[in-house]
This record gives sequence, C-alpha cells and structure tokens, in this order.
Amino acid sequence: MFKACKSLILVLSCALSMPLALADDLLRADHPDQYTVVKGDTLWDISGRFLRSPWRWPDIWYVNPQIANPHLIYPGDVLELVYIDGKPQLRMRRGPLKLSPTVRSTPWDGAIPTIPVDAIGPFLTRPYVLDKDQLDSAPYIVDFADEHILGGAGQKAYVRRIDETEPLKYEIVRPGGPYKDADTGEILGYEALYIGTSELQRTGDPATVFINSTDLESVIGDRLIPAGEEKATANFTPHAPAQPVEGSIIAVMNGVSQIGQYNVVVLDRGANDGLKPGTVLRVDQRGEVIRDVVTPDSRDTVTLPDEEAGLLMVFRTFERVSFGLIMHASRVMHVDDRVRNP
Repeated sequence: MFKACKSLILVLSCALSMPLALADDLLRADHPDQYTVVKGDTLWDISGRFLRSPWRWPDIWYVNPQIANPHLIYPGDVLELVYIDGKPQLRMRRGPLKLSPTVRSTPWDGAIPTIPVDAIGPFLTRPYVLDKDQLDSAPYIVDFADEHILGGAGQKAYVRRIDETEPLKYEIVRPGGPYKDADTGEILGYEALYIGTSELQRTGDPATVFINSTDLESVIGDRLIPAGEEKATANFTPHAPAQPVEGSIIAVMNGVSQIGQYNVVVLDRGANDGLKPGTVLRVDQRGEVIRDVVTPDSRDTVTLPDEEAGLLMVFRTFERVSFGLIMHASRVMHVDDRVRNP
C-alpha cells in the first residue's frame, strides 16, 4: 500500500512539474509579466523580452477571437503573461485607439512590424527572381525613341514580343546573374533587377511603351514583366520550419562581403522547401578546409566543424529561392555559410 501511494505521488509530482519545465524552457528568467507596446517595437523585439527563443512566439500567443485583427499588435496595446493549466500564455488588451483622418485605413496600418521595415523595405516587392523560361519569353527593349541611347522617365521605348492580349502596364527589369544551389551548382533562378515602370501605348512589332518612372536608366535588352499585384507586408509570425531544412546563403544584397545583423541575404531554399515569410533559420559558419601541418603528408587536409553564427528570418519566398534578414549574429557570416532548423 505504501509503495502504491509513493508511486502515485511520484506520478503526480512529475505531471505537475511538466508545465513548469515547459515554462522554464520557453521563457526568459527575467521576462516581464506585462509589457506595453511602444512605437518602434518589432514583434521580434517583444518576443525576445519574453522568450528564450523568439521564433517560439506561436507557442505562447493567444489569438483572441473577440479582438479585431488579433494577429496585429499596435503601440499602446498591453501584453500580459498568464498561466492557463500551468502553461504560459501571452494575452493582449487592445490599447486606446487614437482617431485621426488617416489612422488604420487598412487593417495593418500602424501595426508594429515583425522585423525592421527600414532593413527589408526595398526588398519586399523588388527585386524579382525569374526562371530561364520567364526571361527567355519576356518582352524586351530593342531601341528608344528620338535616338536616345538610354531610357528614362517620360521617354518612349520600342519593345518586341508584346501583342494585343498583353496587359497595359509593365515593370522594366534587367536580367542579372544566376542563383545557384551551393552544393550542386544547379541554377535555381535569375535575379531581375527593378528598373522602372512603363505603359503600353501601341501594339505591333515592335510595340511602343511609355516609360513612366525609373530607379535606373533603362538599356536595350531590359525585359518587361506585367506589373504585379504582390502586396508588401512586414507583418508575419516568427516560427520554426515545419520540416527539416538544410541550405546555404548564396548571395548578400548591397554588395557587402561580411554579413552581419540586418543584412539581407539570399538562400538556395524557397517555398518548395517549406519556407514561408516568418520562418526562422539558424546560420552556421561553414567549417574551413585546412591543411594538416602536423602529418607528414603535405596533401592531407581536414574540414573544421561548422560553428553556430546567428539567426535569420525569411521575409520573402520564391519557388526555389528566398530572401532573409539576419536577426542575430554572434560571429561574422559569409556567402556559402549553412542554414538549418534552429
């Protein structure tokens, strides 16, 4: 009888300690019990105040169906940490709405972004990643009106491969280099640098387009793609991948050689590999291959182990490629470094 009671007490003790262990695993030791959101916060920042691992936000966030747009958090909202059946849960009290003629014209206006918008803003809808067939079949500029060598806003361009069934508005892009799988060398797509916007004025071969605006001067050979409906958003939930991911950083934007916090990188994995905006991946510095100077064989080499270097969050995906922002860097990263599940 005594042994049976002792066993029952042990079982109950283990059962009661499991939620506490979960909380200890999730929460920072110095987490607040309540936090009022302020302008300039990001969801990543707030998650890091409560959680050891910011990408585990879905494990504690309570979606209140009685609050409009419960996934969006605004300055003034109050976040409260409570325990339901011993499990930590983060709940929100909507702060006072400051009325103005322009406030929240869309549901996400004014909501805090997941990650810094100024770091990812230029890359939320541009540049593009196109496959070879898209590039080969896209309309292209063969010349400019009035003997211009380059094209700018307010000028006309002559374009081939446009017919009457094509849309009226186009974005001008310039084919860039290929994005390749770091291990196999397979081409995954081609960068398409955004140049400007244009509008079809006259069909034919060549057709005539009017260049409405440009970020860069257009040149002969630039391609035209239908003006997209892609919506820019910086509101998504940080989360770990739903499946195992193994990939590499294959490029870094803005031409830097050493990668650090808030640099935008290109990955050789995309939507086909289960990546979504908000997916968080660990970055491992790829182990260097060195020569073993101790062994008598001068040709003997050894590959050093990969070392954890930081975290990134995917914010835009294509079929086989994605863009990510470095959120944390414990050491310098480089192109060819590995990415995998955190």
